[in-house]
Amino acid sequence: MVALNEKIELVYVKFKAKGRQLFIDAGEKIIRELEKLIIEFSIIDNTAFFDPNQFEWTKKLEENWTIIRSELEEVVKHREDLPNFHDISPDQYNISDDDRWKTFFFYGYGNKIEKNCQRCPQTTSLIESIPGMKTAFFSILMPYKHIPPHCGPYKGVIRYHLGLIVPQPEENCRIRVDREIRHWSEGKSLIFDDSFEHEVWNDTDGMRVVLFMDVIRPLRFPVSLLNKLIIELIARSPYIQDAKVNQDKWENRLEKAMPTRK
Repeated sequence: MVALNEKIELVYVKFKAKGRQLFIDAGEKIIRELEKLIIEFSIIDNTAFFDPNQFEWTKKLEENWTIIRSELEEVVKHREDLPNFHDISPDQYNISDDDRWKTFFFYGYGNKIEKNCQRCPQTTSLIESIPGMKTAFFSILMPYKHIPPHCGPYKGVIRYHLGLIVPQPEENCRIRVDREIRHWSEGKSLIFDDSFEHEVWNDTDGMRVVLFMDVIRPLRFPVSLLNKLIIELIARSPYIQDAKVNQDKWENRLEKAMPTRK
């Protein structure tokens, strides 16, 4: 009976995985067509990196970066209890399958991680003030971690990094987007289009941490409305819903190590 149940469960898992992949493949074809409209109606250029001064909200984050870092310092005390990126999003296994890329999520495609937000209330208040913020988390790269070349799933958002802990020498902690290479600095912003191929290196002995956000790309009407609809559909997709379930499972482990305030 146990063996039969295991076989049934295995068939179900394979069926679910196949259906998930078909959904993703179909969605990618539609999104690639939509991205042509996004390029045409984008208020910002179709470039790898953007000037942070184009976005008024970057100043607020940079002015308050030490407040964010102070809350981060409590989080990283418990980094062994934090999930890896692929623990939350199994689709990331193709770019990272070890224990050297840790995450601490506040939002994932609009889904709020309530307890993590309670653990870092000032950081939460700051990220919630950012117009168009859809995803936000602490991205923690351990020493000598390399994230190989890959492309983000959708051009309708832009990616933001705020340097919080950047080991020396800074030049050895870097990111390539398309053909451009930049490095992080503590308290400074990097904004880029992750739909371009990009890769990351932490070739230092230290831990690198950034506040990582995906923000809705500024677009002209009516594509701006279409973009918001697509992002909402992505948030309801198996890709994101499965990640939410995985985050909830890891929450139990973190609650024991880092109880939320009552």
